[in-house]
Amino acid sequence: MDVDVDLSPLRDHLETEGLDGYLIDDDASDADQRYVSGFTAPDPYQTLVTQDGVHLLVSGLEYGRASKESSADSVSRLAAYDYQTLVAEHGAYEGKSRVLAAFLEDHGVDSVAVPRNFPTGTADGLRERGLEVTVEPEGIVEDVRATKTEWELEQIRATQRANEAAMARAEELIATADVDGDGVLVSDGEALTSERVTEEIEVTLLRHGCGLDDTIVACGADGADPHDRGSGPLEADELIVIDIFPRDKETGYFADMTRTFARGDPGEEARRRYEVTERAYEAALETVAAGVTGAAVHDAACDVIEDAGYETLRSDPNTETGFIHSTGHGVGLDIHEEPSVSPSGGDLAAGHVISIEPGIYDPAVGGVRIEDLIVVTENGYENLTDYRVGLEPTAE
Repeated sequence: MDVDVDLSPLRDHLETEGLDGYLIDDDASDADQRYVSGFTAPDPYQTLVTQDGVHLLVSGLEYGRASKESSADSVSRLAAYDYQTLVAEHGAYEGKSRVLAAFLEDHGVDSVAVPRNFPTGTADGLRERGLEVTVEPEGIVEDVRATKTEWELEQIRATQRANEAAMARAEELIATADVDGDGVLVSDGEALTSERVTEEIEVTLLRHGCGLDDTIVACGADGADPHDRGSGPLEADELIVIDIFPRDKETGYFADMTRTFARGDPGEEARRRYEVTERAYEAALETVAAGVTGAAVHDAACDVIEDAGYETLRSDPNTETGFIHSTGHGVGLDIHEEPSVSPSGGDLAAGHVISIEPGIYDPAVGGVRIEDLIVVTENGYENLTDYRVGLEPTAE
C-alpha cells in the first residue's frame, strides 16, 4: 500500500508507557495489520513497530513479496531463526514462541504493547520467555486509521464508483421489469428475485475489481429488518431497500451506499416515510463538520424523524419500529470502523470517512433507508457518493 502511515500516536504511547514496541500477530484480514505493514498475506505474520521503524517477520513463502510490496523498514524470514528445527524439537506452540522472542531480541525489544485481539497463546508464550506483554487500553491504530490520507480517499472514491455502477444495474433491473398479474416483477420471462439482483450486483462489482461477501436487496417486510439480506420475488408497490458495501480486491478499501426504490405506488404512508428519511439524511449532512460530534449528527437525524411522529431509539430505547439504528459509521479497511455517528459518537475530524444512513422501519409498511458516504472537512463535508436520491427507479 502507498498510504503514508503516521504512527506517531502509537510511538508516543509506547514512550509514555515505557514500552519498547508494538506487536501484531495476525493475517491481513485484520485491518490494523494490513494498515501498519502495508502488506497482505492469508496466513498470520508478525509486525513490530518500534521507535526506529516497522519490522516484519514472515514465512519464506511470503518473504520475496513482503520485501518488494510492504511498507516495512525491514523484513525477516522465519528460517533465519531456525523455525522448522525449533518446531520439530519443541512443537508448534513453543517453537513459534522461541522464534518470536529471538526476533524481538534482535530489535532490542524486551516489552511490547499488543492490540486487544492479540492471540492469547502468543502472549503467554512470550511471557514464558521473559518478555513483558501489555494489552493496549484502546484501539490506537484504529484511531490513526480513522483519519484518511489523500491516497486512501482516492481508493475509497474508486470503490464507491464501482458501487454506483452496481447500484445502477440493480435500479435498471427494477425499472425495466414487467409486472405480472400477481404484482410480481418479471425480467426475461422469470420472476425478478432478490437473488437475481444480488447476482447482477456481484457481477458488476467483479468487473470493476471489487467484491463483497453480502449485500441487501430486501422487499416489503424483509426491508423492515435493517440487516435482512432479502430473498424471493420482488414486488410492485412495495419498498425495496438495496444496500451495497463492496471492497476493492487490490487495495482492501470499502465503500457503502443504500437506496430505496418502489416500482409503482407503495402508498401514501410509505411515500411519507421516504420523504421524512430524506429530510433526516439532509439534516444529518448539514450538521457534519470537523469538531462536531457524531452524537450531534445522530441527534439531527433523530430530531427530524421524531418531529414527524416516528419513534427512534433515542425517544424509546425499546422500540422495534421507526429509526432503530445509528446514523452512521466510519468506513475504510473495515466496513464498520471509527468514528461512530451514534449517541456515543465523539468529535469528528477532517479526513474522517463516514456513512450517513437514517432509516424508518415497520413490517406493516416496509423499510426506508438512504445512505451516502462522505468525508468530513474543516467546514462541512465532501460527498463521495455521486448517485441520485429518488424513490422511483429509472433506467439510464
